[in-house]
Amino acid sequence: MIEEIGIRDLGVIAEAALPLGTGFTAITGETGAGKTMVVTALGLLLGGRADSGVIRQGSGAASVDGRWVIPADGAVAERVAEAGGGVDPFGEGQAELTLGRSVSAEGRSRAQVGGRSAPVGVLAELGEQLVVVHGQSDQIRLRSQTAQRDALDRFAGSDLAGLLADYRSVYSRYLENTTERDTLIRERDARSAEAAELREIIAEIEAIAPQPGEDDELAVRAERLTNLEELRLAAASAREAISAEESEGPDVALLLDSARRQLERVSSFDAELGTLAEQVANASYQLSEVALELSRYLAGLDADGARELEIVQDRRSDLNVLLRKYGPTFEDVLATLDNGNARLLELDSDSDRIDELTAVVEADAALVDALATRVTETRREAAGQLANAVSDELSALAMPDATLVIEVAASDELTFSGRDSISFLLKPHAGAEPRALAKGASGGELSRVMLAIEVVIAGSDPVPTFVFDEVDSGVGGAAAIEIGRRLAKLAESAQVIAVTHLAQVAAFANNHLAVVKDSDGTVTASSVRQLTGDERTAEMARLLSGLADSDSGLAHAEELLTLARSATHMVG
Repeated sequence: MIEEIGIRDLGVIAEAALPLGTGFTAITGETGAGKTMVVTALGLLLGGRADSGVIRQGSGAASVDGRWVIPADGAVAERVAEAGGGVDPFGEGQAELTLGRSVSAEGRSRAQVGGRSAPVGVLAELGEQLVVVHGQSDQIRLRSQTAQRDALDRFAGSDLAGLLADYRSVYSRYLENTTERDTLIRERDARSAEAAELREIIAEIEAIAPQPGEDDELAVRAERLTNLEELRLAAASAREAISAEESEGPDVALLLDSARRQLERVSSFDAELGTLAEQVANASYQLSEVALELSRYLAGLDADGARELEIVQDRRSDLNVLLRKYGPTFEDVLATLDNGNARLLELDSDSDRIDELTAVVEADAALVDALATRVTETRREAAGQLANAVSDELSALAMPDATLVIEVAASDELTFSGRDSISFLLKPHAGAEPRALAKGASGGELSRVMLAIEVVIAGSDPVPTFVFDEVDSGVGGAAAIEIGRRLAKLAESAQVIAVTHLAQVAAFANNHLAVVKDSDGTVTASSVRQLTGDERTAEMARLLSGLADSDSGLAHAEELLTLARSATHMVG
């Protein structure tokens, strides 16, 4: 429920506070005073489009704030907390929520939710749960089959909502699996060609079978084999110099042995020379080991170095082919092999996946069909109940001979909402053919049909607040009185706010606000006043006759207010 709305510099309204509260609030005022700015303000609070054109002339910005009373632990309070805002305690089980919106002359818009800045989209989300706004555009929208289906589904309540949730879950899965299956089938040739190409790549890499680090190892071997003779000559010369086996010249080993003997011969005279003799002996031993290693090295040199080099170079050439195709590194080549195998496994499973999806799709198709049939049956049952209840309401709204007919036609085409085409038809009298609302209802009749639908639906799908903007357009006399009576009835279960130009409607309100226009000759500004007693009677007289102080108008206004009080048991 909206407690109060504050408006600053919006349209012709300089500053105004609208005390609302429970029950039925009527908002009246002279033409051009800015009644519709109240609905505009509410639209901004509920996340509507911000237009700098609504800012009052001469002002730099417009702002709107509102205070709501909401369930303390409901979905609205939870969403406010998610947005970073907060609510204040307000009686047992309830909380007070503040929303705010400002629009600058440059077109910038800011929103506040529970005292914290928030995206405008959060206001829109909350608005869907807080308020239903009906204006002239909604009467036009009621002509569409989508709006008619939404109204029927709201009336059908939780039974249909549960069915639709089940249907939509299966239908979404059905569409997803059907799309995947059809894509696999459509792309089967392309995927088959991709698999064939991958097999060639994998076969080529596996045939060469590169090993991690192999390229570096081959580079070392190639360098060795390319310089094989130089290596052989250097190793042989070094071994000969250390220990001559094939020449008569002295070698290092013999010279060291001679040096050792000379030192040992006199070591008894000086221990230091004995130590040096041991060092020479160790050097001789180490040289002998080196000579042995050189012999082994020479024995291990490839006998056919040219042939071995050819093999190594051929291997390096094969590896370089892979690098050029799948490189630039061997890690990339090996990754190509691993990824190719994984992708090939996926592609090779296409046939199995298509068969699996086909079975799932066929099962879901049967389930979707069964659920859609149940949705249709539930809608048809609800359609009969809604049509009868709305027809009763229309009778009370000065359309005694009119009957609402709701047709639910099932088609072969499935959609996210089922397979049903919903048509609201108006039968103006017993002998007439029902005609679609789009063709058979005037603006005034649409207003009453819309109101009748909301009154009926409110019993099964309660909404905290209804706002009606000129719902009485095109209506007068007895029909207007009945609209006022029905708005008062709707206010028994919800907060109702109606912008009206008819006294017959305003008379049934328990809270009457008037948008008052003042002018100093250059600037017109409006504010809002809560009317009671004589002020309200005078406003009612003005609505009836255009004269606020006419005796006959005042008498008529008193009569109308008395009628409304007796009919609704509300004190105006």
